Amino acid sequence: MDLKEIQNLIKFVANSGVAEVKLEMDDVKITIRTTLEGNTTETTYVQQLPAQNTLQQALAPQPVAPVAPAATPPAEDSKYIVVKSPIIGTFYRKPSPDKAMFVEVGTTIGKGDVLCVIEAMKLFNEIESEISGKIVKVLVDDMSPVEFDQPLFLVDPS
Repeated sequence: MDLKEIQNLIKFVANSGVAEVKLEMDDVKITIRTTLEGNTTETTYVQQLPAQNTLQQALAPQPVAPVAPAATPPAEDSKYIVVKSPIIGTFYRKPSPDKAMFVEVGTTIGKGDVLCVIEAMKLFNEIESEISGKIVKVLVDDMSPVEFDQPLFLVDPS
């Protein structure tokens, strides 16, 4: 994780209204604390974990959590292209609650067609298709939080 990503994360947390966020990835541990009154960042800790602790954590038995089948496309779907989320935010399949969904399973899409909207920091970002094809599967429920690089749709390019 580079400095720019950390700065963007700090801005996102400061504007989100949460008091504290802890993030642990491989060898980096980040804690961001904010005050709720003014939404200003108080403390940010970035800690490089020693390699020995990382190795011990990797070797320690991990509790097995059920994995949602929608999170990772099955192996038999390898002929399909996965459309992933370019940002963190809330996934919406419709432009507004009273409108129709952008795409459904079976919809033929072209390059530049809007597939969904992801809300991040009160901004609604239209996610456009970079490929042409047919929607095979929607991998995320409407109004669900999504992570960066999370699979959203399976598209058959043929």
